[in-house]
Order: sequence, then C-alpha cells, then structure tokens
Amino acid sequence: QVQLVESGGGLVQPGGSLRLSCAASGRIFSIEVMGWYRRAPGKERELVATDTTDGVTSYADSVKGRFTISRDNAKKTVYLQMNGLKPEDTAVYCCNARLKTSYLVSSYAWGQGTQVTVSS
Repeated sequence: QVQLVESGGGLVQPGGSLRLSCAASGRIFSIEVMGWYRRAPGKERELVATDTTDGVTSYADSVKGRFTISRDNAKKTVYLQMNGLKPEDTAVYCCNARLKTSYLVSSYAWGQGTQVTVSS
C-alpha cells in the first residue's frame, strides 16, 4: 500500500507565497511521475503541475511563471512553490503519483488534499 501525505496549505493574502510538500511512503519500487492537481468549489479538478523522474516539468497555463514544481527523489517527495498567489488559486490541492509497486506492477496514488485559501 502506498500513501501520499501533503502539507503546507493554509491561508495567505493575495500576492503571497506558500510551499506545499507531498511525501510518498509504502511499497514503492519506483516513482515515474509526481504532480499536483487542484479542485476549487464548483469547478472540475485541474492539473496544476507534473514532474517526471527525468526532471521534465509541465504546468497549467494559469500558473506558469508563478508556481514551481520540484522533486527530491531520495526522499520520495514532491514540492510545489507557489508565488504571486491570487484568489482564484483557492482550492484543495492534491498530490498524485504514478508509480510501480514492483517491476511489473504499475499503480496510481492520491493524497488526501490540503486546503489553500488566498484572501485578504
């Protein structure tokens, strides 16, 4: 069983910054992709950013230039540095990982989510 545990959410004023962390644990053979999604009230889930084992990153257009995703493969942890936060960034942010639990078995894992609220 694999667990993803997020931390770092909270309340911040517009223009402020937050850093989210997501640590993976459990039966993990390898992690291929780690990423962040978010869901705002009344909206569909949105892919925010992803980071592959090779360091290839991608971002939603709405966060490009403001958010940075990074990974520490040794710690099985992915981070999301969020700068220049806007009220429309308010959402529950969830960590996701595409991984292998053995050489042949692939799986996906989700974190429980952390609330980010941007408000004055």
